[in-house]
Amino acid sequence: MPTLPEPTNAESDPRIYFAAERTLLAWIRTGLALMGFGFAIARFGLYLRQPQFVSGSVPTASRIGSPFTGVALMTIGIVSIILSTAHYTMTIRKLREGSWMPGQVSKPAIALSVVLIVVGVFMMVQLTKIH
Repeated sequence: MPTLPEPTNAESDPRIYFAAERTLLAWIRTGLALMGFGFAIARFGLYLRQPQFVSGSVPTASRIGSPFTGVALMTIGIVSIILSTAHYTMTIRKLREGSWMPGQVSKPAIALSVVLIVVGVFMMVQLTKIH
């Protein structure tokens, strides 16, 4: 069976385009997971507050954090999908122009990591306040 010749540059290698597409799909999967977790957290907060509403008391500040955290995670999921789509189109454009450089740090990935760390710390603080 004859082997195919290796492409001479990255711009003509279809595997690079397929890798970019796989990365976009992974970002979409991550965004959808964040939106799903956000929805679940927001709804779980309503479940926690239900006994207080039935008894007529005012919800405590520690339980008000669930809807905020849920909406924040859903927003982060939407923003991550938007940014990943923009990053994908920019990468494909650079590949076509021949100006793509391998090994660049993904700024959207770093930004998402930092934001998720902040949200995670906020959630830990809220969980330690619930008694």
